[in-house]
Amino acid sequence: MVKQSSIRNRINTSIRLLSLVGALFVCVVAQSQTITVGGTDWTPVIPTITEAGSDYVGTYESSSSQINLSLAVPLLLGTGKVSVRYEPNPTWNNSLKIDVRKLNNGSGLCVLCSMVPDQSAPYQEVLTSDAELFRVTAVLSLATVTNIGLNLRIRGVSVIIPVANYSARIVFTIGPT
Repeated sequence: MVKQSSIRNRINTSIRLLSLVGALFVCVVAQSQTITVGGTDWTPVIPTITEAGSDYVGTYESSSSQINLSLAVPLLLGTGKVSVRYEPNPTWNNSLKIDVRKLNNGSGLCVLCSMVPDQSAPYQEVLTSDAELFRVTAVLSLATVTNIGLNLRIRGVSVIIPVANYSARIVFTIGPT
């Protein structure tokens, strides 16, 4: 009798342990990735042309860390893909190209985490559809990273583009890979 009772207790303990692990797994998977975008609007300073036959430099860069991202990726093999796109103002000219680059990996709690591409990345053209900018993988802990610095560049500024106020909104999203 004692043996059967002992075996039942072990089975009940194993079932409780598996239930606890299953509940923990559901809680971890249910956590969602979050992203917060900070920074200021950027208006490039484009000098006035005063001499006939001259053209603009054509490419202008924002200050370092014009945009700062903060994000959280759930723990236990959670992955967050950060994507970027732009939404043009109706008067946008398609000859103008917007680029973005990640300057650093930010700071925060990210034990055994990885960010690809690591550190400073080359400029990447921003399109009107989502394109991956970088991804974060949290192996054994919650990845909470702040102050990921980004800067912007605009290309294609020329005297052949009609004079107007052009603007676009840059949109960052985070989601599973």
